[in-house]
Amino acid sequence: MRARVAVVAACGALFVLAVALALTLLNAEYSRGGRVPFSFSYRGLDSVAPEPGGYVRVESRRPGGALEYSFAVDPLKLPGYRGGLTGAIALYATGYERALERRYPSFELRGEGKTHISNSITGYEVAYTALVEGREMYGRNVLLLPERPGVREGVTIVMLAQPGASAQVLSPLEVATTGILLRPLKTFEIS
Repeated sequence: MRARVAVVAACGALFVLAVALALTLLNAEYSRGGRVPFSFSYRGLDSVAPEPGGYVRVESRRPGGALEYSFAVDPLKLPGYRGGLTGAIALYATGYERALERRYPSFELRGEGKTHISNSITGYEVAYTALVEGREMYGRNVLLLPERPGVREGVTIVMLAQPGASAQVLSPLEVATTGILLRPLKTFEIS
């Protein structure tokens, strides 16, 4: 009788372990409605409270608590503009970079310009290095607005990666081109 109970308990424990493993390997999804609806999926990142005013943030930390990866989505509102969105976003990016410089110690711009998120979504990226929580991080922020004439509201995707966290990511321009941040960026949809 004891052997039978032990076998049933062991089978139950294996079942719980299998379910936990399956849930860990499945993609999590985030979706938001409102004035600027968006969604994305992710895996291997934990949902945490966004910074004040932000919409969502998922991250990964090392065992000691140091930030390893972060993917956050914040609101973006362009001032009124004339002409095309491409020129307006490039002008906006200049002030945005100055704000990043004030926010982050040791901010160093590494690149900026038009970027393709997917086959159908194009944004404007700002790539940099900076001290975040006292450690050097690679940053790649994507300013993204829906493709509509005269649009002024969109989102800023803020991606951070600790140098050395991925052997394939050797500069801020490579953040989310591979590794754990690739999935949320490539599955990002905005309407």
